[in-house]
Amino acid sequence: MSITQLLGIKYPIFQGAMAQIALSPLVGAVSNAGGLGIIGSGGFTADRLRDEIRKTKEITDKPFAVNLMLMMHNIPELVDVIIEEGVKIVTTGAGNPAPYMEKFKANGIKVIPVIPSVKIAKKMEAIGADAVVAEGTEAGGHVGETTTMALLPQVVSAVNIPVIAAGGIADGRGIAAAFALGAQGVQVGTRFLTTVECPVHENFKQAVLDADDTCTTVTGRSLGGPVRSIKNSMIAEFLKLESERASRDELEKLSLGSLRKAVLEGDTDRGSVMAGQICGMCNELTTVEEMITTMFDEAQEVLNKLGNVQLVEEKELVLV
Repeated sequence: MSITQLLGIKYPIFQGAMAQIALSPLVGAVSNAGGLGIIGSGGFTADRLRDEIRKTKEITDKPFAVNLMLMMHNIPELVDVIIEEGVKIVTTGAGNPAPYMEKFKANGIKVIPVIPSVKIAKKMEAIGADAVVAEGTEAGGHVGETTTMALLPQVVSAVNIPVIAAGGIADGRGIAAAFALGAQGVQVGTRFLTTVECPVHENFKQAVLDADDTCTTVTGRSLGGPVRSIKNSMIAEFLKLESERASRDELEKLSLGSLRKAVLEGDTDRGSVMAGQICGMCNELTTVEEMITTMFDEAQEVLNKLGNVQLVEEKELVLV
């Protein structure tokens, strides 16, 4: 069964669950356009999640998901809300969903973990995951170390459930490449930042529109939690402190509340403007629907052209 059939969506595209950004206006627009909108529940209370789910239902009657950051202390409460509100798709990150799988399955909920390695992909399949999102280090926000192009085919070869490609995808060529490597769909985050419906501060949106291919860097490796963001003065200071082997307390003091500063206050110099390496291609403001349909039209065109490509020239054997 294809991922579109499994989830009841038109286009095999997931919207990344960007913290403090993946809220009802964006989620509803993505689902209405035929993709899978995903509520990012990071930092939510149970009441806040319930409210966001209900707001999303007011915008769309199409399938949407909730992402759970499993390191959060109130995950059991959020799981109960998801069940009570009838959400049928969950993506997970930052932990193991195993303790909740029985409850999810008993309520007909599809579970799709985001994974950074073949080892974890196999574990997720073994505990009953319906699919996995293989996310490469090109992605924005919290990242692993393996590139999408290296990770994706290895995960596809290792598991028998659908694999969704994530990291470094912003146009139809990226979608076509993901399918060539065995993916059944893609997850996109950074490109959705430059859509009309994305509820992020205009300064944040403009920072992504203005970015080029060398604008991002990774911080937090010394803390065991690498994060990719667009370079600014706060990021430069953080990297300097990391190079000087500053304490965890010093680093966390500098970065505390930095995502909120960028997302809500529009402080793109002292805030954390999380975005992927593909941001240099995200240079046009469009609606969500325009973005999705254009990307898949491009992907189909690329795949059609590749159908006529002959990689090895055939030559007649001439006997002399």
